[in-house]
Amino acid sequence: FIQRIGKGKLNKKASSPEGLIKLCHQLVSNNSEATLFSLAKIILDDFLAFNDEQKKHFFSLVLSQFSAEKAELKKALERLSVDNEKQLRAIHKLAEPKSHELLRRLNQVPNGTAVLLKMRESLLRSLKKSPELKPLDADFVHLFRSWFNRGFLRLERIDWSTSAQVLEKIMEYEAVHDISDWDDLQNRVAAPDKRLYAFFHPALPNEPLIFIEAALLNEAPSSIMSILDKDTKPINPLSASTAAFYSISNCQMGLKNVSFGSFLIKQVVAEIEQEFKQVKQFVTLSPVPGLKKWAKQSALSGDKGLPENIASDIQECCGNSKPNQRALARVAYYYITQVKKNGQSINPVAHFHLGNGASLNQIHLEANNNKLALEDSWGVMVNYLYDIETVAKNHEDYANLEPVAVSSKLTKSIQGKKKKILAYTS
Repeated sequence: FIQRIGKGKLNKKASSPEGLIKLCHQLVSNNSEATLFSLAKIILDDFLAFNDEQKKHFFSLVLSQFSAEKAELKKALERLSVDNEKQLRAIHKLAEPKSHELLRRLNQVPNGTAVLLKMRESLLRSLKKSPELKPLDADFVHLFRSWFNRGFLRLERIDWSTSAQVLEKIMEYEAVHDISDWDDLQNRVAAPDKRLYAFFHPALPNEPLIFIEAALLNEAPSSIMSILDKDTKPINPLSASTAAFYSISNCQMGLKNVSFGSFLIKQVVAEIEQEFKQVKQFVTLSPVPGLKKWAKQSALSGDKGLPENIASDIQECCGNSKPNQRALARVAYYYITQVKKNGQSINPVAHFHLGNGASLNQIHLEANNNKLALEDSWGVMVNYLYDIETVAKNHEDYANLEPVAVSSKLTKSIQGKKKKILAYTS
């Protein structure tokens, strides 16, 4: 599978998953730096040329042939003395799947990290039909969490002077509110009352990993339209009292379950506090994805676990082209604060912010008139408040499955004279 051409040169002859696996075994067993470099490059180039079925077969071969040293591990465990540090470390080495070393060696070549991210993207697609590959995916996540440790990441402010290559990536990766054109992008990165920050990794200098967009305002926003409207006159940022985070976009699918969004928010808060000392309030303007789908499913199933008043509100919302506003507010409140799985909010955006220690502060109806937003959540958006004095406690309470943190003013407004809304877990 490897043909030498001249001294120290290699030419690939692998054109199948089986051939590539043989090269992988050579890569793991060979300690020659020059050979390692050439082998790794061949493996990565060949993998990219595979079709989806070949990639899935390759992943299956890696999982079966690059596992832990089971026989040796069993012997070591039989003679283990828990007080013997040397034995414990030897067992740790035997227990580590050989796939870890394979991925580490593939990562050593230029552009290796970028290709491994693409490799995991392919693996995630393969998992949909082949869930038995999950252990291999866990290997990727384990290593990526080390390689993309917060200590390696660099925070950069993106503005109109940023390279066109990066600006194009921002337009491509925006996942919450599409950037329609260059004028739209300019409004988000060059307006005096807007900020956009991104995390970068040294191995991917022109590839943002995640970015966040913020607007400097005089109060918490109730609508996304005014923020995104290019004709809205910017305010003097030195007069702003509030920073509103209105979009957070993960850019690399290959980094799924490798989370650094909470670090990004906290560091951006610190950046804004340093630049604008008069800004004291930090909130989000967040969508409520899945609200309408959940409500419709609950209405169709006649969910017996719902409180009677919430079931009635859901029927009201789903049965009319324009829902009653108070009914919709109560449904949104209930969905965010009470609909849970394993004790945590089933809504991914709520889970992210509440898990970071934010509190649900305000619910805004007709906050987004975008067609997709109306179809997804009736255009409802909410403010999550990041209060420095309560973030740590809120985070701990949420982790311990305590009730989510909610503004007392909002709770009183939602409940009115009705009885307290009962907890509901799906």
